[in-house]
Amino acid sequence: MNTKAPDFPIFDGHNDVLGRLFLGESDARTSFFERGDSGHLDLPRAREGGFAGGFFAIMAPPTKSNPGIKLTIEGGLEAHMGAPVSLEKAQHVAMHLSAGLFRTEEQSEGQMKVVRTADELAQCLKAGQLAAVLHFEGAEAIGPDLDELEVFYRAGLRSLGLVWSRPNIFAQGVPFMFPHSPDTGPALTDKGFELVKACNRLGIMIDLSHLNEAGFWDVAKTTQAPLVATHSNAHSICAATRNLTDKQLDAIRESDGMVGVNFAVGFLREDGQHVADTPLAMIVKHVDYLVERLGIDRVGFGSDFDGATIPVELGDVAGLPKLLAALRETGYDDKSLEKLTHANWVRVLRKTWHT
Repeated sequence: MNTKAPDFPIFDGHNDVLGRLFLGESDARTSFFERGDSGHLDLPRAREGGFAGGFFAIMAPPTKSNPGIKLTIEGGLEAHMGAPVSLEKAQHVAMHLSAGLFRTEEQSEGQMKVVRTADELAQCLKAGQLAAVLHFEGAEAIGPDLDELEVFYRAGLRSLGLVWSRPNIFAQGVPFMFPHSPDTGPALTDKGFELVKACNRLGIMIDLSHLNEAGFWDVAKTTQAPLVATHSNAHSICAATRNLTDKQLDAIRESDGMVGVNFAVGFLREDGQHVADTPLAMIVKHVDYLVERLGIDRVGFGSDFDGATIPVELGDVAGLPKLLAALRETGYDDKSLEKLTHANWVRVLRKTWHT
């Protein structure tokens, strides 16, 4: 398999590198500018793999003393969902990791830029400057009056997941279950509807990943923007709660939105197992399915680098040329690969952001 550097810049729908860099014990942290042998993403490996940017996620992790709650679902199935996180804790994490991203941008000496407009994103992709979109994975850092949303937007927030896989004042996420549908709980709260409308007004992209099915349909009937799931897969292939049903995919297609294919093995495999020795062909299989269902203009990558177990064949961000080579061998031509690697993300963000 030809694994030369990719011909196209790769813009990715989701990574958790900020948590790896700036949370935890200080002596366990690594520099974004040094090539590491742990984790998935740093600048040297990004350059090797053709990774040109993506959504840099911020999420308040579960506390060790209260990692989650156990749910009993109809049929006797049990699942674990993250426990709610306080506004104070979520805001502390959001401020800390946002500052870490901004400091990394400053220290990059022009190699990296936090982008706030689609034009800035396109310019970075053309110039080879790593483009970072500030994304909150869960809206716990935003209070019920939504004042914080206005402030974070002006700081650079351009993408917001209403939930991680736990409840908050806006909505409820899906617990991690297999096999099961994403229909696992209640719909948006009244504050959730207000948050969707506020995101539309400001031009913040709403990420449907981690949201349960009832919440998905509430967003679909409320939002004026394309429906986007930054890091989710096809439920018809892997029946995990985190994946999207055909009906959901059809709604995304009708809205002219898109889906970023998640590289996490538990959301790729037909058996739902978290096995690192998962063929790269499983990523291609989900790409194929989504392209057939959504069209070539509505599919991209949403790796979940530094947030999940990914196939050992891919390894880390430096392995992205292997994925492009596999897609080429499957029949994707240059025009299609250009769309999958970055052009589709630029298109949907132009339709969503106001600038």
